[in-house]
Amino acid sequence: EPDTARLILRDLVNATVGFEQLAQLTHKPSKSLHRMLSQKGNPSMDNLAAIFQAVRDKLQVSLSAHSVAT
Repeated sequence: EPDTARLILRDLVNATVGFEQLAQLTHKPSKSLHRMLSQKGNPSMDNLAAIFQAVRDKLQVSLSAHSVAT
């Protein structure tokens, strides 16, 4: 669910990187990032990629996405 995923990502950012540092890492205003990751947010794929990259770098983890066959 995209809505749930955005809120989980928002919680992860709050608990780790913080929105101010995320703004510096992504070169996006923190208020825009808050809106993107809100319940009604609609981030572009470019913005999501930038957020994921910043989180990966900060936490030194590897993230990957896979589609699920139905």
